[in-house]
Amino acid sequence: MNKQMSADLGNGKIGKLLFQLSVPAIAAQIINVLYNMVDRAYIGHIPDIGTQALTGVGVTMPVIMAISAFAALVAMGSAPRAGIMLGKKDPESAEKILGNSFFSLITVSIILTAVILIFGEPILMIFGASENTIGYGLDYLNIYALGTIFVQITLGMNAFISTQGFAKTSMYTVAIGAIINIILDPILIFGFDMGVKGAALATILSQAVSCIWVIRFLISDKSVLRIKKENVRFTPKIMLPCIALGLSPFIMQFTEAVIIVCFNSSLYKYGGDLAVGAMTILASIMQFSMLPLQGLTQGAQPIISYNFGAGNIDRIKKTFKILVTSCLTYSTLLWAIAMFVPKLFIIIFANSPELIDYTVWAVRIYMATSCIFGIQIACQQTFIAIGNAKISMFLALLRKVFLLIPLIFILPIFIEDKVFAVFLAEPIADFIAVSTTASMFIYTFRKLGVNKENAIDAAK
Repeated sequence: MNKQMSADLGNGKIGKLLFQLSVPAIAAQIINVLYNMVDRAYIGHIPDIGTQALTGVGVTMPVIMAISAFAALVAMGSAPRAGIMLGKKDPESAEKILGNSFFSLITVSIILTAVILIFGEPILMIFGASENTIGYGLDYLNIYALGTIFVQITLGMNAFISTQGFAKTSMYTVAIGAIINIILDPILIFGFDMGVKGAALATILSQAVSCIWVIRFLISDKSVLRIKKENVRFTPKIMLPCIALGLSPFIMQFTEAVIIVCFNSSLYKYGGDLAVGAMTILASIMQFSMLPLQGLTQGAQPIISYNFGAGNIDRIKKTFKILVTSCLTYSTLLWAIAMFVPKLFIIIFANSPELIDYTVWAVRIYMATSCIFGIQIACQQTFIAIGNAKISMFLALLRKVFLLIPLIFILPIFIEDKVFAVFLAEPIADFIAVSTTASMFIYTFRKLGVNKENAIDAAK
C-alpha cells in the first residue's frame, strides 16, 4: 500500500501539523453543536405548540447522547489503534480494525434501534416526560431511531478519516449534514406541516447523506485505509482491545446525562427553578467552551497515535508539550473571563436580570478551577491516543462517577448553604481529578522513554 496520508504525521513540523489538524476539528465541533441548536430553535417556533414540543424533544436528548456514546465506544478506541498500526507500517492490521469497527457499528445500530422502538415511551417517562410532552418526544424519537444506523456509521467511521490525517474531509462530513439539516428543517416542519416529525426526518436524512459521504471516501482510492468486504466481521482479538480503549470516551459521554440529572435534582431541591435555570446556562457555557479543547485533542490524536506506533517518542513528547500548553492557555483564558467578566457568557443565554445575577454568582463557584482543566483533557486524551485503555477508563470514571456525582449529594450535608455546596462539587472534583491525572501522566511519560524501540510495551 503506497497511498499517502493527507498529513505527514511522522516527519512534518509538529506545530504546523497540530494547527492543520485541529482547526477543522474545532470547526466540526462548533458545526455539530449548531446542528442541534438549529433543530431546537425551529421546533421552539412551531405555532401554538412550540414550548411543549421543545420540552418533549428536550427529554429525548439523553437518549440521543447515549446513541453517540455507543458510537464512541466502538470508534474512539478503534481509530487510535488503527493510527498506531499505521505508524508501525502495518496498514493491513489497520484495515482489519476498520472493517471490524464498521461491522460492530452496524450491529450496535440494529440493537439500539430495537431497544428505542420497544422501550422508548418508558425511557422518556423516566427522563422527565409528562402526559403533555410524551407525544412530541415519541414522535421525534421513533423517527430518529430509524436513522440510528446513519448516526452510528457517520460518527464512528468519521473517526477513521481523522486518524489518517484527513482533517478537512472529516470536517466536511459534519458540515454537509448540518447544512442539509438547516435547509430541510423549515421545509419539513413548516412547509409540509410535519412539526416535530419533520425535524426528526430532516435530521436522519441529513445524517444519511453524511453517512454516504463517509462510506464513499473510505472505499475510494483517496483513503489510505479502505473498507474491504473480507474485513467486515467481528473478530474478538481485534475488537475487544478497541472496545476496552473506547470505554473511556463512552463513559465520558454517557455519564453527561446522568450528571445533568443529578445536578438538576439537587439544585431544584435546595434552590428551586432559579438554581436549575442557572445550571442550564452553566451547562451550555461549558458545552461551548470545551469545543476548542476537544478540537485540539482530536487534532493531536493522529500525530500521537501514529508516532507511538512508529516508536518516535521524541515526537510524542513534543506534540504533547504543544498540546498541553495550548489547552492550558485556553482554559486559563476561559477561567479569567468566567471570574472577571462572566456576563459575556451569560447574556448569550439569558435576559432576566434575576437569573443573570444568580448565574454570575454560580459560575464563579462552578468554574473556580477551570483554569487547570486543560491539563486534564490533554493528558486523558493522550492516554487514549497511545492505546492505554486501563488508565483512560479509570480517569473517565474518577472525575464523574467516583468524585462528582457523590460530591453533589454529600457536600450539602456538611455545608449550610446547600446550593453553594452543590455548585462546589464541580471545582473540587476537577482539582482532585487533574492532580491525579497529571501525576499518572508524568509517571507514564517517563516510562515511555525507557525503551524507545518497544514503545507500546513501555507504555503498558
